[in-house]
Amino acid sequence: MTADTAGAEAGSTRSATLRYTALRFAVFAGCFVVIAVLAYVGVVPESFGTANPLWLVMLSLVVSAPISLVLLRGQRDQMSQQLAPRVERAKARLSANQGMEDDVA
Repeated sequence: MTADTAGAEAGSTRSATLRYTALRFAVFAGCFVVIAVLAYVGVVPESFGTANPLWLVMLSLVVSAPISLVLLRGQRDQMSQQLAPRVERAKARLSANQGMEDDVA
């Protein structure tokens, strides 16, 4: 593998990871806005007792997780396909290093 290939691969992996992360954050932000509006209108309780924005954040996390699990399946698969070869190379290097340690001892 040349330096150009490694750099291009790292860039594409980075872009797939950044794309998935940005889309995941967008799903969370959308859920937060919808839940905040529903809390403001009074459909969803704002919190237990006094107003607590942490309640809205936690509720948004719980709601956005299954939504992103379904909606972002393609991006998640693309990201994992790009990361898998890097993980395999790292495992191979670790295995080789452990083999060298066994030879020395």
